[in-house]
Amino acid sequence: MSAALSGAVDLSALKARAEAQRNAPPPSSGAPAGGGGAGAAVIDVTEATFQAEVVERSLQQLVVVDLWAEWCGPCKQLSPVLERLAEQSGGAWVLAKVDVDANPRIAQVFGVQSIPTVVAIAGGQPVNAFSGALPENEIRQWLDQLLEALKGKLPGIPPSGAGGAEEAEDPRFTEAEAAFERGDFAAAEAAYQRILDTEPANELAKAGLAQVRFAARAAEADPAAVARADASPDDLEAQFAAADYEVATGKVEDGFARLIEAVRRTAGPDRNRVREHLVSLFELFDPADERVAAARRNLASALF
Repeated sequence: MSAALSGAVDLSALKARAEAQRNAPPPSSGAPAGGGGAGAAVIDVTEATFQAEVVERSLQQLVVVDLWAEWCGPCKQLSPVLERLAEQSGGAWVLAKVDVDANPRIAQVFGVQSIPTVVAIAGGQPVNAFSGALPENEIRQWLDQLLEALKGKLPGIPPSGAGGAEEAEDPRFTEAEAAFERGDFAAAEAAYQRILDTEPANELAKAGLAQVRFAARAAEADPAAVARADASPDDLEAQFAAADYEVATGKVEDGFARLIEAVRRTAGPDRNRVREHLVSLFELFDPADERVAAARRNLASALF
């Protein structure tokens, strides 16, 4: 798989939008279902419709891309299983079917070396993938883990316990927040990390850790970082330092734009490093912030 698929779900910046959006139906596909699917649960995607049907749609709900070909025997075993599960999901996710023979550029984007390959897209980015015709129980487990990790991050997947009673204050978070407030970033980071060591999917701890790490970097921000980065566009560390400085000083859109341009200039592991740094900056803001939404769209365009 390509570098864009390395790692697991890393979309902690994406949280639920307004309550009304959580139950909003997914956008109409405008395309007939493929491979025996029906309605919006299964859609056929081409190079011309990929941006709208996969990237843009994934800002609202999980999109599972099935890369297949007519001559592929294992594809004929896997696709019906995926189609049935998509139809049974109640709109939690949508299956996007891509014929790699007719749409080779999409396969190239994902660095696909064999088919069938299945790629999960959320928030405009690939978040997980597998290859081969897995048994149905393993596919169900893969999907359940994805949906659990994405709870509260996409409008179509509300957070656990939404609308429930207020939870008691967690002393572990009290410890972390107290350290942060007194400026002890190392202690705050350690406190959040201890939570994540036992609860890797704890979104509050992930968000807190992102805030602490940025605060520590911002405390060392150098006003000369922007000039150094402008003079050395291929120096990724300089670009990271400049983007941090710009965000820390309120020039948020400039910092986002800087890293999106770096994504366009890079490839492979370097591109993935830039993407991850940019996503970490997204985590500092309300996901409904228009600056974040615009930057996510631009990042998706740069990646695809």
